[in-house]
Amino acid sequence: MLTGEKIELRPVSRSDLKNQYQWRNLESFANLAAGSWSFSFNNTPLETMEASYEKNLTTVDKKEGCVFSIYTLDDEKHIGQCDYRDVNLVTRAATIGISIGDSNYWDHGYGTDAMRTLIRHLFRSMNLRRVQLDTWSGNHRAIKAYQKCGFIIEGRLRDNEYVDGSYYDTIVMGLLRTQNE
Repeated sequence: MLTGEKIELRPVSRSDLKNQYQWRNLESFANLAAGSWSFSFNNTPLETMEASYEKNLTTVDKKEGCVFSIYTLDDEKHIGQCDYRDVNLVTRAATIGISIGDSNYWDHGYGTDAMRTLIRHLFRSMNLRRVQLDTWSGNHRAIKAYQKCGFIIEGRLRDNEYVDGSYYDTIVMGLLRTQNE
């Protein structure tokens, strides 16, 4: 387990699946978490999610990637998940992601704390030197949280996302360990 100021990152468990499935099927959550992929994101059959969870439960080599459930420290409530994936051991880089599914915990610093906790683990324990992520330009809450963690915008794919009838850019953001020390 990895502990932050407000949250604890735990390996995913079968008991977390119910919440994740419910959150994924909320249109407002799916749009924020998946952008133009929200249609497939919030129409994922339960069996598909179960298979994915089983894979995450049995992954032995955490150097390839890992999914964590986010729990609050004060009331031990499951509020979301974060992950790292696409680990490149040559460049010592990885892609990360986060989703806070319980909207009662939005805008209270839980997501920022979860990101900082994950980043600290990746830089210190796994000796990575770079983490990156992407989101869509309409996800202002996420962009602000990522910038609070030190991420900078490194690229923009214009009109690459289609959400609720409008086109948005894909925003690519990165953070180097040297920026975070």
